[in-house]
Amino acid sequence: MTPQPHSPSTTTPAQEAAVELVLDVGPVAHGGHCVARHEGRVIFVRHGIPGEKVRARLTDAGESAKFWRADVVEVLEASPDRADHFWRAADSLRSWQHGHPPVGGAEFGHISLPRQRGLKSAVLAEQLRRLAGVERVPGGHGQDMENLVEAVAGSAPEAGSAVDAMYDAGTGLGWRTRASFSVTAGGKLGMHAHRSDYIIPVREMPLASEGINRLRLWDLDYQGIERVEVAAPSNGSRPLVLLAPAPGTSPKRLNAVAAQLPDDVSVASFDPLTEEVRQLRGRTWVQESAAGHEYRVTGAGFWQIHRDAPGTLVGAVTDFLHSGGFLGPGSVVADLYAGAGLFTAPLADAVGETGAVLSVEGAPGTSRDARKNLHGAPQVEIVQGRVERVLRQKPRNFDALVLDPPRAGAGKAVVSQLVAAGPRAVAYVSCDPASFARDVGYFQQAGWSLAGLRAFDLYPHTHHLETVALLTPGP
Repeated sequence: MTPQPHSPSTTTPAQEAAVELVLDVGPVAHGGHCVARHEGRVIFVRHGIPGEKVRARLTDAGESAKFWRADVVEVLEASPDRADHFWRAADSLRSWQHGHPPVGGAEFGHISLPRQRGLKSAVLAEQLRRLAGVERVPGGHGQDMENLVEAVAGSAPEAGSAVDAMYDAGTGLGWRTRASFSVTAGGKLGMHAHRSDYIIPVREMPLASEGINRLRLWDLDYQGIERVEVAAPSNGSRPLVLLAPAPGTSPKRLNAVAAQLPDDVSVASFDPLTEEVRQLRGRTWVQESAAGHEYRVTGAGFWQIHRDAPGTLVGAVTDFLHSGGFLGPGSVVADLYAGAGLFTAPLADAVGETGAVLSVEGAPGTSRDARKNLHGAPQVEIVQGRVERVLRQKPRNFDALVLDPPRAGAGKAVVSQLVAAGPRAVAYVSCDPASFARDVGYFQQAGWSLAGLRAFDLYPHTHHLETVALLTPGP
């Protein structure tokens, strides 16, 4: 049978002609899958582990395609690192037995946590070798390149619940303080399958914190809503639920959905394209806490989703800069892609009133949050605009730059502008190993070197990781 391209939108997966192949699962690759081969063709396989023999269902295939995609539906020879999946909706083996794909967002849930970190380390090392020629990481916690990714654990502020107990036990569950859901045609909470418009109803979210799970969002009727976002700060402050209405949904229907939620939850509507947020009940923002500071974050504005991520990342950045002598009283630094000011506030503490911090953020709403959050720090200048434009307009003798770009990375033009600004060091925070390694290569082409690297497993049971690097001029 000749495999046909997958059509994910209106076709029920159970109705599609299934093509299954027996495959030997090869090495892990960036993106949450492993590489296998069939008759010379590359197949990206999800839900397997390197070294396994599996039966996999093709989900995206065509004779002219350069590669195919597949989900594991049966394990014929299992890895010793295979574990029972913690979430039925994300379990590929069980989901395909019921005629549909698994939800995305927990693609490593069948793998033991130590092996997950080993696979993520392998991906990071491979990207650094291939895109930046880096064979060894100085100053890291895994200089051998095979154990770069560190576990992150900490006490849960909302102590006492079963979800918090799981988090504290190191299960890799209960860490998300933010979550995004789709809505089924019947008005129920759901999540998309990977690379698909197909929505699977969900009635639990094991990766989410107690603050999200206690809302029991899956019990509500979301007729007229296309997407639901929820933020439940780990400090226990008031949660916020954002509702993205379908075209034509009336204000009356929006208010009816909001009325189903507990009274102590803020509810707002939002437009994902314009990021416009409108109050329905309570506040349009949440109050977050990190590194001894309070932060207002409006609507769907960016904030780290792991409950311990803000403190972990701030600690790694400031440790690198302090230990290198790039940060202290009187220093001049910039926080680029600064968001609501997660790094800006502790940087302001470190430089004191004799120093200066330039905070640059492109999103107008998020930049307004930063102004509110840093209004009491006279050493901070907040500018809304593109990073490369602001640096050209405000040239300074920077001691250090903190760089926390979106998943696509900074890119060659921005790296060139950063180098031209002449800082003594750059602390680079990244959530994508490929764009990070590419940018490290750009820095090296400009005569800079990777002076230190730490990587954190801030997204257990997914393929994602976070890195913090120190880059300095010269070899």
